[in-house]
Amino acid sequence: MSSATAGGAGSAPPAAPRHKSVTGTRKTVAALFLLPALVLLGALVVYPIGYSVVRSFSNQSGDGFAGIDNYKALFTDNGIRTALKNNIIWVVFAPTVATALGLVFAVLTERVRWGTAFKLVVFMPMAISMLAAGIIFRLVYDQDPDKGVANAVWVGVHDTFAESSAFPKAHPGRQSPLEAQGGGFLTKNPVHAGRSVTLPLVGVAPDQMPGSAKKAVQAKAEPGKVTGTAWQDFTRGKGVGKLGQVDASELGYAGMKVEAVKGGKVVDSAKVRDDGTFTLSAKADGAQLRLPAGNFKEPYNGLDWLGPSLVTPAIIGSYIWMWAGFAMVLIAAGLAGVPRELLEAARVDGANEWQVFRRVTVPLLAPVLAVVTVTLMINVLKVFDLVFIIAPGSSQDDANVLALELYRKGFAEDQPGIASAIAVFLLLLVIPVMLFNVRRLRREVRR
Repeated sequence: MSSATAGGAGSAPPAAPRHKSVTGTRKTVAALFLLPALVLLGALVVYPIGYSVVRSFSNQSGDGFAGIDNYKALFTDNGIRTALKNNIIWVVFAPTVATALGLVFAVLTERVRWGTAFKLVVFMPMAISMLAAGIIFRLVYDQDPDKGVANAVWVGVHDTFAESSAFPKAHPGRQSPLEAQGGGFLTKNPVHAGRSVTLPLVGVAPDQMPGSAKKAVQAKAEPGKVTGTAWQDFTRGKGVGKLGQVDASELGYAGMKVEAVKGGKVVDSAKVRDDGTFTLSAKADGAQLRLPAGNFKEPYNGLDWLGPSLVTPAIIGSYIWMWAGFAMVLIAAGLAGVPRELLEAARVDGANEWQVFRRVTVPLLAPVLAVVTVTLMINVLKVFDLVFIIAPGSSQDDANVLALELYRKGFAEDQPGIASAIAVFLLLLVIPVMLFNVRRLRREVRR
């Protein structure tokens, strides 16, 4: 018994158990499983970042040290300065508007029976690639109202309040009694009551005449009044019809305005009837007749959406169309976790719906709104596809952003040093925003 005790006292202590991870897997095995991912991460992320940093301090050929010259170009090169200014516009407006629309959609769709269908429609653009969305909006913003949806709507609204002229190409023909004056036309001689006047014009194709236009007729003279005819003095076919006379197949300028002018003042006016005839009172006796410039103004073709002044807001609009659905889905998920008793308590206390939304719903959703906004800010700092595809060559300099300028410097202009400096600068802009997002998410997890 004593020898056993002595032997036990002199024996070595039992070996300590090998360390295992939380899941019970040995750290060595875990490291082996993680190794392929770490290799890929190093090859595709760490190495390119390190190489870009080194390359940003090299000259354009890569065989010499350039110091901070490439970084100085970020603030002296006109193209990069324009890109930086546009990036600021993007960061300020695109995430804010997309988040605001997502909030409105999330709150409103919660109250309607077809809310799920509406969310599906709004979220659907997220399934479209940036390339496809760029092509779609390049067509949407086409200058021609017959092709571009934006200008078709804009021109339709404009023409509702300010009707365009039906005769933009009309002008006097040979041996005409009219002469040009200030964009319109004026009779060379005064007119007199009791006589019929002819105001022949040419230049409008028959298929472009107003639908209400009828075959022109020669106006009959009326005592104490000035009568006349304004018509398209042209008949198809060689030798058909007589110049300055109303022929059977010729149409009247329906709706055209005629003014009687004395001493530079309009004393009377009339609109041409569908058959081309018009009648003025005795006030027109001794006056000259004028067809004002408003009869011949070019039709309104809408806005130049992809011109230098509007191209950036137009592209931001296409981005919001794509990402408002993303914001809506995340905010709707946050809204589902808002305690309904708080909203009901506010209504019981007498708050209206706007007050409930502003003082209860929005503050409770503040963490979600912050995450969505910051995520979109990171996204817009890297925007490239939409600007590259939507902006035409004539406006691409005005729509330029940092990611597009990086591409142009690196590939089109063969300046890899400056391109690397832009890439590092973009990384430095993204890191603080990304850290803010990560910290907020960790804070939410701890709660």
